[in-house]
Parts: sequence; structure tokens; C-alpha cells
Amino acid sequence: MSAGRAWSTPGDIEARVRRHWNSGALLRDSAMGADFTPIEVVLHGPSASEIEERVEDARRWKDALIRGAGAGAGRRYDLSTTARGGRHVVPVRAIVASWDQAWSILEAREDVARFRELINLSPEIPRQWAIANPLRALAVANEWAQILAAYEWIGSHRGRGLYLREITAPGVDTKLIERHVTVLAAFLGVKASRIEFELGFAVKPSFVRMRFDPRPLGMPNGLTEGSFRTNELGQLAVQVREALIVENEITYLSVRVPAAGVVLWGKGYDANTPASLAWLHGIPVRYWGDIDTHGFAILNRVRGSLPHVTSILMDEDTLWAHEERWGNEDTPSTAALPQLTPADARLYESLVTDRFGRSVRLEQERIDWEWACRQLQASGD
Repeated sequence: MSAGRAWSTPGDIEARVRRHWNSGALLRDSAMGADFTPIEVVLHGPSASEIEERVEDARRWKDALIRGAGAGAGRRYDLSTTARGGRHVVPVRAIVASWDQAWSILEAREDVARFRELINLSPEIPRQWAIANPLRALAVANEWAQILAAYEWIGSHRGRGLYLREITAPGVDTKLIERHVTVLAAFLGVKASRIEFELGFAVKPSFVRMRFDPRPLGMPNGLTEGSFRTNELGQLAVQVREALIVENEITYLSVRVPAAGVVLWGKGYDANTPASLAWLHGIPVRYWGDIDTHGFAILNRVRGSLPHVTSILMDEDTLWAHEERWGNEDTPSTAALPQLTPADARLYESLVTDRFGRSVRLEQERIDWEWACRQLQASGD
């Protein structure tokens, strides 16, 4: 090898062609019947003086390029040569001149045949998607027939309120739909995350977990907790006097249920689900979460549904009373939280700016239980 630049190899030629393949251009253009645009690769080899000094190295380099080119129907590329030093003929350029040569150097004939079969089997919209995304289509080629069957079934059953689990297309189940939801959503012109909703299929319901005083809810005595579909619970004529939404499960299970009231599990950032219950708008609602930036971000989200909600045990007095129990957030939030009250906003800003120390947090479960009960009682519980 020269001290300056490495001499080109058959692998370098393949790498150049591989870049065209990886862009999808070769597969797309071939499927569309386009003429092949030759791919030329400038070869870097020995200079005239290096040939004289390293005769055997130069000969092996040239032989490797000639062997790499192949012969006959399996030829991978053509070589253009020039005389160097007056008497040494060396390759200076490799030209991949046809589709056959490109498929030979890439060993891609089976993939090309599979892709052509795939687009020939496809109706117009999946066909156009496959041509625009040839490598993605090729990656799912083994299940392409099932994807098309799912596409046709979903298209013919949209708007009927069915669950996708009810699909009856041959060879298709919900696991296949989950695997290929991005492809199917592209065919159908919707967002993958909203494919059921946007196409009028039944969506998996959300649930609210709630502890309650059974009397105002008309529940049998002895029944004190349940998990309810959010939409169904929200439509009930619930007669309760107050509600407490709690961020963490163990605290939710531990706190006393107010007389003629309810305790709702917020479940972290899912707290906007219980907050969406329509009957909460007419009663006092308190929210109790961690004293950290994410706790206030959740409170902000709850206030988006319930502007009148008040926070409890999320204040500076509670924070300082438990200084020895502080921890640190791994990934604090710095988001703007426009729904916070001035007092909540001041404490949130202090946490964001590390006024108490780096990424300080006080988790709900670390608050002394007797302290918490006194504060809850004093605030109306």
C-alpha cells in the first residue's frame, strides 16, 4: 500500500453501489422500468514508481480487481485501464453498466424478484407506497399478502365501531396489525397512534380506579373500591361532596376516604383521566402529588380539565419539614406550566432553578404519615 492513499479494492466498488441500493433508488428505478444509469468508481492504485518498487503487490492488486469483476452472465463491473510508466497497464475506473451487473455485485437478484412480485400483487395505494419506500416494503415482504388482506378488511369495515380484534381476514390477527401498524396507517392515510379512532373502530377504554363512601354512590355496603370505564363513570349522576386525586398508588390506598366523598388514583401523568369526570366540576377537588417538577407538571395537566382544583401537601412548608427525606430527580422538567396558581408556580420555579439544591424532590410516600393526615384534616378532610 502507498503511504498516502489506500489502493481501491472490489469491496470499495461494492460499497459505492450499496449506497445507491440503501437509498432505495436502484430498486425503485428498476421496478419503474427506468434505464440503468451507469455507476462509475474512480480506482486509486499504485503510481508508476510504486509499481517498479512493489511489483508483486501491484500485480496482486490488479488481479484482485480483475477477479472481482467476474465473467460472463455473473459479471459485476467493467474495468477501464490506462498505461502507467509507459508499459504498465492498470485499472483506473470501474463501471457498473447494467441492472444485471448491479444485482450481481449486490447479490440482490432474489430481493429484486421478490419486490417486483410484491408490487405486481398490490392495489394502487399499497403499490405506490412500496415504490416510494422500496426497502421498507422489502423488509415486510414475507407478510405482504397478509398486510394487504388487513388493509382491505380495515378499509371495508371502517366506521362500524368494531374492535380490530374482530378482524376475519385470512391469515391476519391483531398481532400482525400491531407489527405493521405504521405501514397500514400509511396506506389508510391516518396516524399510526390513532388508527382505531380515526377509522371509526372501537378504542380500548380507559379506566378510573376509585375508592368511595358507598352511600352517596348507591353502592352496596361493604363495597368501597372499584375500577370503572371512564366514559361510563362520567355519565353517572354521582352525588358526592368532595374528591381527592392522589398521584401514587400506595398513598391512594392508604388515605382516608372523605365522608360522602371519593379518592381517585391519578396514576402519574394519567391523572387527566380521572380529572375528565364531568361530575367533579361541581364539587371541591384536591390534588396531592410529589413535590418535584413532574408533580407540578401533572397538577398543571389536571387543571387543564379542572381549573378549580387545589393542591394539598405540595407546598414549601411540607418540603422544609421533611428536608432529611429529600431526594433528587433524574430528569427534571423545565416546561412552562400556565395552569399553576401563583403559589404553586413559585415553588415550581424554585425547584427548576435549584434554589433548594440540585434537582430536589420530595416523593409523596416519604412524607411523614401523621403530618400528612393532620394537613389533610385541617384542609377539610
